Amino acid sequence: MKWLFPLCLSMALLAGAAGADETRDAPAPDGLRLGGTISQTQSAAPIAGEPRDSGREVRSYPEQPPVIPHAIRDYQVDMRVNQCLNCHSREQAVSAGAPMVSITHFMDRHKQVLAAVSPDRYFCTQCHVPKTDATPLVPNRFKSVEEVINEALRERQEAGQ
Repeated sequence: MKWLFPLCLSMALLAGAAGADETRDAPAPDGLRLGGTISQTQSAAPIAGEPRDSGREVRSYPEQPPVIPHAIRDYQVDMRVNQCLNCHSREQAVSAGAPMVSITHFMDRHKQVLAAVSPDRYFCTQCHVPKTDATPLVPNRFKSVEEVINEALRERQEAGQ
């Protein structure tokens, strides 16, 4: 019985060594970045650039966080500094020509109004993302509420005729 474990272990090692040569350069599984083999290191896709037009985007659904229409690459947002508030705070919004932070950002989780931005809402990029010219990684079939309602009305009218 003492010899059974070392025998199984040595057989597994021999089988693994023989199979390792065959699969060393096997095709890598295709994820979002296609092609390549397991042993290859491919370069990452280029980072998407900021779009040329900076303006407010139409929201797709109620309560959707607005998209940030400008570059924020070197903005400092940490526990001590939030550079977004340099323009979007109550005091600076009018002179900066930027929209003020929503009043909901001044409420805690119990809906108590605070004098400053709530710690729950302090890190802007937790909900808001910069607008880019990136191509989607996967197909998107999202429809706005208006499109869904109009489609349902059309189908109802066609079924009634």
